[in-house]
Amino acid sequence: MASRRAIPGQGAFDLAELRPEVPDLASYRWIIANVSGGKDSQAMLAELMLHATAAGVADRVVVVHADLGIVEWPGVRELAAEHAAHYGLRFEVVQRVGSNLIERVEERGMWPSADNRWCTSDFKRGPIRKLITMLVNEARAAGHTGVVRILNVMGLRADESAARRMLVAFAHDGSKTCPCTECQRRRKATEAAKAAGLKPKKIPARDRMQHGASNTLRWVDTWLPIHGWSTADVWASIFVAGTRPHPAYKSGMPRLSCVFCVLASRAALVRAAQLQPKLAARYALAEKLTGHRFRLDVSMAEIIEEARTAPTPEAGAVVACWEG
Repeated sequence: MASRRAIPGQGAFDLAELRPEVPDLASYRWIIANVSGGKDSQAMLAELMLHATAAGVADRVVVVHADLGIVEWPGVRELAAEHAAHYGLRFEVVQRVGSNLIERVEERGMWPSADNRWCTSDFKRGPIRKLITMLVNEARAAGHTGVVRILNVMGLRADESAARRMLVAFAHDGSKTCPCTECQRRRKATEAAKAAGLKPKKIPARDRMQHGASNTLRWVDTWLPIHGWSTADVWASIFVAGTRPHPAYKSGMPRLSCVFCVLASRAALVRAAQLQPKLAARYALAEKLTGHRFRLDVSMAEIIEEARTAPTPEAGAVVACWEG
């Protein structure tokens, strides 16, 4: 892996110690760019394409958007497609089959939480792994022999939360069925710890068995090319790239996850309720049907009431962000 090159016109990193090295992009059959339509994935795609173009492998990049349905901001899917088209990239949409997120909450009788983010695994990670399987099959149908190497690229940044700061910018996405040496070592260590009576959560992270996307047919690595970037770096990159941000940012939203993320700041939830009152009412109905508050410290009904009286942010103002 080579050191990351300085790129003219791009803002300096605030977290210099987290500057990621650039993987050998030419060693991967597919490079999957996870694009939500938000600013971080927008900047990530710009950064990725600089390196993929320099390495001569831009044709291996596939943009994927996990469509969250009614719980995401209007126009997000179309904007993600627009970002892919800006670079002339293949664009794929994945979506969970069956209930949407609100219906799933009603089925489970509870909302996701910081400790149990089943929304991410059910509506993003799971569907994207199905795309990975499809791409592996495509490669093999085209004559590829042996393990298919895939690089999964995401726009997660360290300054978004303490948990994301702990992530490494480049890692193998190992699993219990991956035959690599490291995954074999983890399996043995995990089995030994369990045999000794140690509960899974007490097993050291370095020895814990992983549940990633790699297996006997595919080798998957994860890269976070803008892991050490500040918010200012992100916006500077978008300005240079010339791609269009989602209009929710101009309305004061600091991030573009679900319209109502359980991890969002109260101010962001209130602003979102002002912008999307019908969706807020649907969330409040789910609260009523399940008897479970949207969050322990605040209900959606309370957010809706606060949104009715809260002043509209001034033009250009951004409400408080959140960690998660």
